[in-house]
Amino acid sequence: MIPFDPCDHRYPSRRNTVFANRGMVCSSIPQASGIGLDILKKGGNAVDAAVAVAAALPLLEPTSNGLGSDAFALVWTKGKLHALNASGFAPQNLTAAKVRQMGYTSMPSEGWLPVMVPGAPAAWAELAGRFGTMPLEELFAPAVDYARHGFAVSVNPARMWEREARRFGQAYQKDPALFGPWMDTFTKEGEPCRAGDIFSCPQMADTLESLAATGCESFYRGEVAEKIAAFSAATGGWLTREDLAAYKPQWVEPITTRYRGYDVYELPPNGHGITVLMALNILEGLEMGRDKDDPITWHHMIEALKLAFADAKTYVADPRYMRTRVEDLLSPAYAQKRRALVGPRALEPQPGDPHCGGTVYFCTADGQGNMVSYIQSNYQSFGSGVVVPGTGISLQNRGANFSLDEASDNCLAPGKRAYHTIIPGFLAKDGQPVGPFGVMGAFMQPQGHLQVLVNTIDYGMNPQQALDAPRFQWLGGKKIQLEAGVPQAVARELEERGHEVEIITDTLNMGRGQIIRRLENGVLAGATEPRCDGTVAAW
Repeated sequence: MIPFDPCDHRYPSRRNTVFANRGMVCSSIPQASGIGLDILKKGGNAVDAAVAVAAALPLLEPTSNGLGSDAFALVWTKGKLHALNASGFAPQNLTAAKVRQMGYTSMPSEGWLPVMVPGAPAAWAELAGRFGTMPLEELFAPAVDYARHGFAVSVNPARMWEREARRFGQAYQKDPALFGPWMDTFTKEGEPCRAGDIFSCPQMADTLESLAATGCESFYRGEVAEKIAAFSAATGGWLTREDLAAYKPQWVEPITTRYRGYDVYELPPNGHGITVLMALNILEGLEMGRDKDDPITWHHMIEALKLAFADAKTYVADPRYMRTRVEDLLSPAYAQKRRALVGPRALEPQPGDPHCGGTVYFCTADGQGNMVSYIQSNYQSFGSGVVVPGTGISLQNRGANFSLDEASDNCLAPGKRAYHTIIPGFLAKDGQPVGPFGVMGAFMQPQGHLQVLVNTIDYGMNPQQALDAPRFQWLGGKKIQLEAGVPQAVARELEERGHEVEIITDTLNMGRGQIIRRLENGVLAGATEPRCDGTVAAW
């Protein structure tokens, strides 16, 4: 055997945009894209393919999502865009006051406290039941097969796996009863899976078979729910049978704004997709350079995004608790007010007054015109580190985004949904679908959406180029990270404008995205980026 390092890339490589006319699946893991394509070839539609991919990714990329994840989806079918919010809510017995009494000043990211009721399994059943054509047993079968017989681990999940093994190895030393199941399920005697290793999880296969047989009811009102609630009770958790039984995902109306003639769609709060729309509204009236590498383009994108983020972090919450209306945040008058703050120098963003009038993303499309933009997440890699023994279920830590400040709209409360970072996107023009897009990566997601959209709409980049283009990430204040591919002249001028610039070579945290566009002749054009292990499966 010839030894090699799968993470060593000395030379630039190029991917081409992929074309197909009968179906397409773009995901961050090659096996997942293959599963979706197989479903399409068996006669399933784009929604069937999406559900099959979503059910497999907790196994194929457990470093970003799990059977205990949350999910959001945008589905284009029969000339209309539908939005599903499958984010979970806080347990009924958990309050901000209780967390503060335990000595916390902010929500922790490990253990039971940040665990919300998971929404992903309910999303799979809801999507398949409303728009799918195939039974869950058939859709989950590929994931069950991989879980029983194993698959070869990809490069980027292996990198994250190594980091998480250190994190939860330390947590295990402090609380073996709580974190032991994570060690038993996701390590081999404490060692993480590495690229090329074979990983299997028969317990996950058993759970998936139970979910398929019951329409995912067993997760919330059956044998799986009993296991979750029993482990919670035995280890000091907050989730109960009643919490799980009360859960239902919600169909909601997408929110949208028009940017240079295109309609950009996101999920409404509690997700922060509104950040993208607010930033686009600000950017609409700002000068853009003749090409993407004009420093003024970068400066204005950064400033618009900073202002939008400041508002989102202040006002976005479970919509039942928001004191600020979405329509006010997206109003032209408020955009003009915020735009006036953008000058030649980097600013320290502050929220305005709008009352003036670890994640996986993938997308699917079929030959009948159906398209799905889907995102599913634990939040921080393996999430809370809580794994229910004998099930393969890793539970998300979405509650880490709650505030403990009673004055905040996003303050933790029983039955409340937290501020959410996962955001699928969709682009349309003149009532016709252009296609789904998304960039995963926590608070990088709105930043990735904005940059991909500017690349696409302002500079006419093809889908692959729009994803490949070097990115920035705003970290707070005036701090920004730039990928090494950003021209030196851009970095230098941004520094002269007052930005605190850091050049990075590790692109793992700069977002990992996929795009599908439907051309006028009905042909699909797809892309996935080199920051992940992604594959475009085309038919």
